[in-house]
Amino acid sequence: MNNNYTCTHCGTVGLVEGFVEDTGEHSRGYARWIEGALERGIFGGAKRMGRPRRQIEAFRCPKCGHLELFANGEV
Repeated sequence: MNNNYTCTHCGTVGLVEGFVEDTGEHSRGYARWIEGALERGIFGGAKRMGRPRRQIEAFRCPKCGHLELFANGEV
């Protein structure tokens, strides 16, 4: 699906919508942006409790391949 978004790298108008897939253990199938700097817990995993999370929306430029990422919808 093309739209009127403009590539910030080359200026092409009409980016292709897609998504960044997360296939890790217990994943939901899509990548998320989590607010705040990365902090590790005692077992090495990222601390996420109580932090806002947003689904990452990805758009690719059909000309140069540059990705534009947005974190809009809360999950």
